[in-house]
Amino acid sequence: MRASDFRRIALSLEGADEGSHMGAADFRVGGRIFATLASEKQGYGNLMLTPELQQEFVQELPEVFLPIPGGWGRMGATHIRLAKASEDVLAGALRAAWKLRVEKNAGTKKKRASKRQ
Repeated sequence: MRASDFRRIALSLEGADEGSHMGAADFRVGGRIFATLASEKQGYGNLMLTPELQQEFVQELPEVFLPIPGGWGRMGATHIRLAKASEDVLAGALRAAWKLRVEKNAGTKKKRASKRQ
């Protein structure tokens, strides 16, 4: 897979938009980032996962997934090696990151609504 495949699949997800963060393409749903191409030059796409989901992905396919170094990685930010990923794996990983963001956005809206009451 290539960055163009990452972009195509990310933008195929419901409500996904492309933006830019610090000069790199990012993919958002509900205005919040679920994936980026910040490491495109190194051959990676980046996924915003939970630490638990990151661990599952890395254990299942360590040749494809690895934590982003540092604090972001400890919070679940994960590299996907584009050249090693199949279309199904890439699509599934992007869908997982998108779904987490959609669910988190819904939770944030519920908290705001309950604070207003």
